[in-house]
Amino acid sequence: MRPLHVPQLLRRFGLRPKKSLGQNFLVDEAALARVAAAADLSPSDTVLEIGPGLGSLTRHLAEAARRVVAVELDQDLLPALRFVVEPYANVDIVQGDILGLDPSALSLEPAYKVVANIPYYITSAVIRRLLEAAIRPALIVLTVQREVAERMCAAPGAMSLLAVSVQFYSRPRVVARIPAGAFHPRPEVDSAVVRLEVLPEPAAAVEDVDGFFQVVRAGFSQKRKQLHNALAAGLRLESSVLEPALAQAGVDPKRRAETLTLAEWGAVARELAPAR
Repeated sequence: MRPLHVPQLLRRFGLRPKKSLGQNFLVDEAALARVAAAADLSPSDTVLEIGPGLGSLTRHLAEAARRVVAVELDQDLLPALRFVVEPYANVDIVQGDILGLDPSALSLEPAYKVVANIPYYITSAVIRRLLEAAIRPALIVLTVQREVAERMCAAPGAMSLLAVSVQFYSRPRVVARIPAGAFHPRPEVDSAVVRLEVLPEPAAAVEDVDGFFQVVRAGFSQKRKQLHNALAAGLRLESSVLEPALAQAGVDPKRRAETLTLAEWGAVARELAPAR
């Protein structure tokens, strides 16, 4: 497989990377190979690729997997993308926003795998979208900013809403670091590849997932405040409700959100369920 000359391809199709969509195309062949390797693909696998861009990584995935479904938001890229993947009959291109698409409607086989290069601000939403679908992936491989990757893998004491969202559904691990120079155009920061091994059941035992995340969002809505105050403001609950609920959950109301484990968040959400 010959390396793809992205600047030349952009000129040929009259394209410019769109900052508004966070378009930094991965062009380094060694880095592309590392991302593909992180998905641990076999000839029987189906891959959902989110944000294929110009198809640099799509080619690597198509070489290793049985089928690749590539979902691209930017319709301006489609002619170039189709040109690049034309030799691969096992690639299906879908134009659309992954947040507006039902993964179940993409004819994905059970235990499919996801490879994605997405902006930070939709990471949590995409993960929940995929893992709350009727057919869930077995594995997700994300290329994100290095700082974001580290936040996904944080331990209690440095947790965030993103970390809780990711670790609720999966076991994250940074498997590769990608320097800024591996992209075109070159971003301001380095990136990392995160492998999310999807858990058979959520890490916290909760019946109401939406209610769980409502509590978590409230807890992180005011980072510098103690948990009691953050939840009171975010959920509009009185101390007479919060204090006994936190005590029953075994969580000190003076702690801050970033110190709680997934199990503790689950306990807090369960105790607050009657009051929400």
